[in-house]
Amino acid sequence: MKSIFTVILLSIILFSSCENNPPAAKDKTGSQYTEQHRPSFHFSPESKWMNDPNGMVYYDGEYHLFYQYYPDSTVWGPMHWGHAVSKNLLTWEHLPIALFPDENGWIFSGSAVVDWNNTSGLGKNGKPPLVAIFTSHSSPGEKAGRNDFQTQSIAYSLDNGRKWTKYPGNPVLKSPGIRDFRDPKVSWHEASQQWIMTLAVQDHISFYASPDLKTWSHQSDFGKASGAHGGVWECPDLFQLQVPGSKETKWVLLVSINPGGPNGGSATQYFVGSFDGKTFRSDNSPETTLWMDYGRDNYAGVTWSDIPKADGRRLLMGWMSNWQYATVVPTEKWRSATTIPRELTLKNTSAGLRLISSPVVELEKLRGKSSKIDAQKVAGIVDLSAKLGFPAAQMEAILELELPNDSSADLGIEVSNSKGERYRVGYNAATKQFYSDRTQAGKTAFSNVFAEKIHVAPRLASGNIVRLHIYFDRASAELFGDDGATVMTDILFPNEDYTQVKVYAENGTAQLKSGVFYVVKSIWE
Repeated sequence: MKSIFTVILLSIILFSSCENNPPAAKDKTGSQYTEQHRPSFHFSPESKWMNDPNGMVYYDGEYHLFYQYYPDSTVWGPMHWGHAVSKNLLTWEHLPIALFPDENGWIFSGSAVVDWNNTSGLGKNGKPPLVAIFTSHSSPGEKAGRNDFQTQSIAYSLDNGRKWTKYPGNPVLKSPGIRDFRDPKVSWHEASQQWIMTLAVQDHISFYASPDLKTWSHQSDFGKASGAHGGVWECPDLFQLQVPGSKETKWVLLVSINPGGPNGGSATQYFVGSFDGKTFRSDNSPETTLWMDYGRDNYAGVTWSDIPKADGRRLLMGWMSNWQYATVVPTEKWRSATTIPRELTLKNTSAGLRLISSPVVELEKLRGKSSKIDAQKVAGIVDLSAKLGFPAAQMEAILELELPNDSSADLGIEVSNSKGERYRVGYNAATKQFYSDRTQAGKTAFSNVFAEKIHVAPRLASGNIVRLHIYFDRASAELFGDDGATVMTDILFPNEDYTQVKVYAENGTAQLKSGVFYVVKSIWE
């Protein structure tokens, strides 16, 4: 029997959450979208705290984005599922909160699927239900020192995700006495005709199977001796991708880890291998660790389910922050944004199959005024500010540079402002590393680790041609090096927007073969 204290506590949580349920956004040109550091073409909540993307599913012409949300503060607290929808992956409509805490606990991360064949029996009148699968986190259970306070629950919707009904038989999967037992990513496995749940369990992944989304049986475990183990495993994803140049497919397993990332704090690793409906086997040696993004600020990324076969893409979006400083970054009315949507593909390399991340093609529709840069030799710093004729705050840059043989040049793009703050992103031929340097980019006093070092990433591609594709959005930079072979995402907080743009090649020269810059239009206008 629940204690009176627990019932009262949950009642307070539910009441306060309902009272703070934000309405759908009506005035998209309102002041909240021009606040300092507010991104212009990335999704962010209207107000308060956001972290992991959840329940990403496509249905009836809409991309659904749910996310970890606390409507009462800009600091993490009792988790809800916030909700937004888009018809084009660019502009988003804010919707009321989808899932509130209940007697089973706070609503932690999870996924959503379309139950096309109504295996759950929750559909009606021939309409398939949208089914959300999430972790119920019992805060009283955690405080009491129990080890079974995280369980898996489901909810369903019959009106395109606008209203959700909790399944009365929740939880559908109880913890076997393991403290970290969460973040279910569920998908339909066609070959075995069953639902597969990919679940983060302490330092590994557990796979469960179900015929109906309600009864689950353990199938296998993976990862106790593979990949990175600097922190707890979280927010997994499992999906198939085509091997380029063949009819073969491979299974990709994403696993976020906190801490233990390549440049500190949170990050997402991945494995490429096979899955037979029961067991995942990695093609890589156990000691090999592959990172999806080497920046500090792409975490908990998962992919949309039920993308139509006519589209066929595997689309991902992540949380653009890091648990080392997420709760103290210098924003006032809201905290956190998502990365831009990305398409995931595989590429054959000399080291084996590797995951490629590319900006979705839809982003090209946001391009405004453009400026092409003449081919030229770059030696030192070339100021492009006057040539471009527009500031760097909302900008897409695509550069192709050629290095001489045996070059040790350091080349890239620098954006800066009148206060002398600058951010650099580029490639160092001497170390064969891409890098992101926010050590002088603006505000840093909120965290002693935020700007402690330059972030680096190995170059996967070979040859003398280096391609830099970068999105700048007021308080973030996303690098897609060599057509997405090396990716780095970092947030930054200049005291005023960047207005100046420079291209540089130091400790050597480079030949700029092509360059084009675009203004990126706001999604809120």
